Amino acid sequence: MQCENYYNNVNFAIETFEPIQMTEAIYKWGHTRRYNDFPNYIKKTYGSRVQKISINVGFSCPNRDGSKGTGGCIYCDNSSFKPGYCEPELSVTEQINKGIAFFEDKYPEMRYMAYFQSYTNTYAPVAHLQKLYNKALEHNKIIGLIVGTRPDCINREIVEMLADINKSYPVTIEFGVESTHNPTLEEINRCHTYNDTVEAIMLCAEYGIKTGVHLILGLPGESEQIMLDHARKISELPVHTIKLHQLQVTKNTILAKRYAENPEYVKLFAFSDFLPLIVKFVEILNPDIIIERFVSTVPHDKLIAPKWDRMKNFHVVAAIEKELERLNTWQGKYWRRNI
Repeated sequence: MQCENYYNNVNFAIETFEPIQMTEAIYKWGHTRRYNDFPNYIKKTYGSRVQKISINVGFSCPNRDGSKGTGGCIYCDNSSFKPGYCEPELSVTEQINKGIAFFEDKYPEMRYMAYFQSYTNTYAPVAHLQKLYNKALEHNKIIGLIVGTRPDCINREIVEMLADINKSYPVTIEFGVESTHNPTLEEINRCHTYNDTVEAIMLCAEYGIKTGVHLILGLPGESEQIMLDHARKISELPVHTIKLHQLQVTKNTILAKRYAENPEYVKLFAFSDFLPLIVKFVEILNPDIIIERFVSTVPHDKLIAPKWDRMKNFHVVAAIEKELERLNTWQGKYWRRNI
């Protein structure tokens, strides 16, 4: 694809535009919440609760196994982000059953998505991938598929296979983008470029597959302007959902070692500083993009910093919503598509 200079010719000076005028009655996502939130999207799409069941099938990553690099991303301790039932020694079916058992007593009508989450879940021959995905979809309570991967670990053959599944079950591919700034991607040992991200998302769009992106705010060397540029760049792509993470220093990672040696290596957010950044990010984010989450949570016994007084996700969401209301602002208020 001709994506090499795509962003060199895009003008991101959107601050000069007048804000889009909206009232509560006409938010384009169809409800009165001030951002395009994931729970309302799920309710509108499926008419009921839908829970992701995480699956770990023991994949690696090209920046771990030596094909591109070793050591993995400097911040990565993948065990920090998966539930206890998600163990690769269990079969796909066993993991799904254990995951469903977590929820079914409280929510007997719940439906479920199989979420291939840990590490890079397209990093294998296509026949092996198809076997694993189909095994998940054989379960009578699974209604769709979510595949977490890297933008440099997707190709046309894999996308064609997933597009075929997408004819019968909804498929979403979630890409660990983390940053749109190539010097940052190099610093954190991602071993791919932002151009890889653009090409991967455009390839999925060509086949009608929805994509989600993960971004980390607060990576080494990134200014507020660079972080807000992430919102501008992602807003120009056919992205369906976004997950935001604040940078966290987790035990047993390269980042933890660097942070111990030099605490100035990263500027970790206090929540009081993170809140205004998130509001600005939301204001310039394409309103068509569904926000799945604003922060991530590492288990307290694994987290070094920042700790935010053990704030839960619902505390964070409530604070963001209160601030959006106080400022009378909303997702996409300052967004314009660049032509």
